[in-house]
Amino acid sequence: MKTDLTLKFEGQDVADQEISETIETQSKAEIISEKEMYPLLQHYLSDIGLISKRLVETKSKKKVKNANKWLHPDIVAMQAIPERWHHVVQTCVQAGGGDMIHLWAFEVKKRITMSTIREDFFQTVSNSSWANYGYLVCATIEGEETEEELRMLCALHGIGVINLVTENPSESNIIIPAKFRETPDWRSINRLVKENLDMEEFIKRVANYYKSGLLIK
Repeated sequence: MKTDLTLKFEGQDVADQEISETIETQSKAEIISEKEMYPLLQHYLSDIGLISKRLVETKSKKKVKNANKWLHPDIVAMQAIPERWHHVVQTCVQAGGGDMIHLWAFEVKKRITMSTIREDFFQTVSNSSWANYGYLVCATIEGEETEEELRMLCALHGIGVINLVTENPSESNIIIPAKFRETPDWRSINRLVKENLDMEEFIKRVANYYKSGLLIK
């Protein structure tokens, strides 16, 4: 799925450069952890016009190990009206209560197998269902049986799946589209904002866009 959204917020070029440098370093070695996949996913999300934010566990209030495993996703993103749209159109959409932004949430896993699929999937459901689009992201799905099970679960719960091509993130693709949720679950978002400083910063950026039509860091 490609989109022509090209929004950039202040400082996004610097962030993209940092992600590119990280990818160049990682391309020289095998991806060995989910954390190494985060900048690769953000590179892909930038390619398709999304503005993303990594939610760092250490910035959450719950410091106990694994306390946030079922609370917030690894990465969140926003999809906003393109800057090139006429300001009159933006004003009309905003005044009429139309969609100004869609929110996306992503749970990242290196490998999905039959022995891990249900835990991985329902962690994604728990962490990402609040968004307009919730996605499970993986580099590898082991076996046809695993993929069949994954497709069944996605059909039942509306979660999508992205295959992240770690050797070249731009070649990544959405293999199962997420079901669109008409309205984000703001109660869940409020909880996440209270628990994680990165989520608070992300929602402040969303709020600024709703108010001004501008994206700033």
